[in-house]
Amino acid sequence: MLQLNFDPFPSLSTERLNLRRMCPEDAEDIFFLRSDKEMLQFLDRDPVRSIEEAGQWMRTIDEGIDGNQSIAWAIALKNEPRLIGTITFWKIEKEHYRAEIGYALHTQFQGRGLMQEAMTVVLDYGFNAMKLHSVEANVNPNNIRSILLLEKNGFAREAYHRENYYYNGHFLDSAIYSLINPLSK
Repeated sequence: MLQLNFDPFPSLSTERLNLRRMCPEDAEDIFFLRSDKEMLQFLDRDPVRSIEEAGQWMRTIDEGIDGNQSIAWAIALKNEPRLIGTITFWKIEKEHYRAEIGYALHTQFQGRGLMQEAMTVVLDYGFNAMKLHSVEANVNPNNIRSILLLEKNGFAREAYHRENYYYNGHFLDSAIYSLINPLSK
C-alpha cells in the first residue's frame, strides 16, 4: 500500500513558479478562486460565500496534508508571494496507488502556460516521490481548455459518464481522464 509523508511540506518550483503550502494570508485569493462566477463556470459547485468559508476550506486542506491524506499547493509567481492558483492531489486511493488531480488558476493568469508548468512538476512529484501508479482527472466535458491541458500532459479519456452528476437542478455529464506513471511501462 502507498505510504505518504508530507512532512516537511514539499515545496516545488519551476522556471516561473513557486508551489508552496497555503497560508492564512491566501484566504482572500482562495475566496476569489472559489467564488468567482467565471472561475466556477465548469466546476459545478456552489461558490463560497465569505472569506471565513474560504478559510474553513483551507483548514480542511491543512488537515488532509497533516494526515497524509491529500496535498495541495498554492501556485505563486517567482518572487511574488500572492497565490494565483492551486493544484491538488486528493481522493488518494492508497491501496490502488491512484490520486485525483485538481487545479484552478486565476483568470488573469490563464493562457500563459503557467498551469502547464505547475502540472509538469506536480506530476513528476506524484510519480517519483509519492510513487503513484496513476492520476485521474474528473472534468466537465465542456471545459475544453482543461481537457487540452490534460491531453498535452499525456492523459487519455478513460470514461464518459452521462448525466451522472446532479447540480443546481440539472443532471450533468463527466469525463474521466487518466495518466499511468510513464516509469511503470
